[in-house]
Amino acid sequence: MKKLKQILSNKNTVTLVGAVLIVLVLYVFYNIKVNQATTPIRVPYAIQPIAARTKVTKDMIGYLEITQSALKGDIYTHENQIINNVLYTRYEIPTGSLFYVDALCEEKDLPDSWMLQMDDGMVAYNFDVTMKSTYGNSIYQGDKIDLYFRGRDDTGLVLVGKFLENVKVLIVKDSSGRNVFENTTEVGTPSQMILEVTEEHHYLLRAAEKINNVEIILVPSGTTLENNTNEKVQTLTSEEVKQYIETKSKTMQ
Repeated sequence: MKKLKQILSNKNTVTLVGAVLIVLVLYVFYNIKVNQATTPIRVPYAIQPIAARTKVTKDMIGYLEITQSALKGDIYTHENQIINNVLYTRYEIPTGSLFYVDALCEEKDLPDSWMLQMDDGMVAYNFDVTMKSTYGNSIYQGDKIDLYFRGRDDTGLVLVGKFLENVKVLIVKDSSGRNVFENTTEVGTPSQMILEVTEEHHYLLRAAEKINNVEIILVPSGTTLENNTNEKVQTLTSEEVKQYIETKSKTMQ
């Protein structure tokens, strides 16, 4: 013990021991970093081209082994970071590419993500709305609405009928094109509602816009259009509404 104290009291000895320890620590640290850089890791890659706005699924992903030193950029290394995420509008992933962090986002964060909610064979119809026509901004994305027709025949008789029912609301936008509900603390003023309709109904709705004394009125599904006039009203079926629009639009051509 006395000899050890004598050795430790020698400054030159202590300095030498300290230098050796530093070298050993640096050597161990260097070897760890080299092993990390040269040890292959398993990372996901695209086994097929993936287009913008596409949701990534498990069958689109393969795996390869690559050293960390060969990884360039911020790469996803686990499939659970990728699956069910969506490619941004400006990105496409070619076959064989790794998945970069800045190329993917959650579906809700994708600009115009409502497009991904459309069913096959359906198209979007832009419907002008106001705070009043949306019942105080109480109609949300994913809700179902009915569309009623109101017009007048050549004698002035008021015509009313349910035209479409259970139409899906894709999104409600303000006058700047933003989702009115994207800010939960300050809801925007509705200006346009994007609806999912068939191509045939899209054509008829566009045609109805050009007919004088005709309006299309939205009503939450499960309710009916209130009769706010004392005039005599003739009720039409949806087929009769369709025929009326087609006939009137032809006479305008």
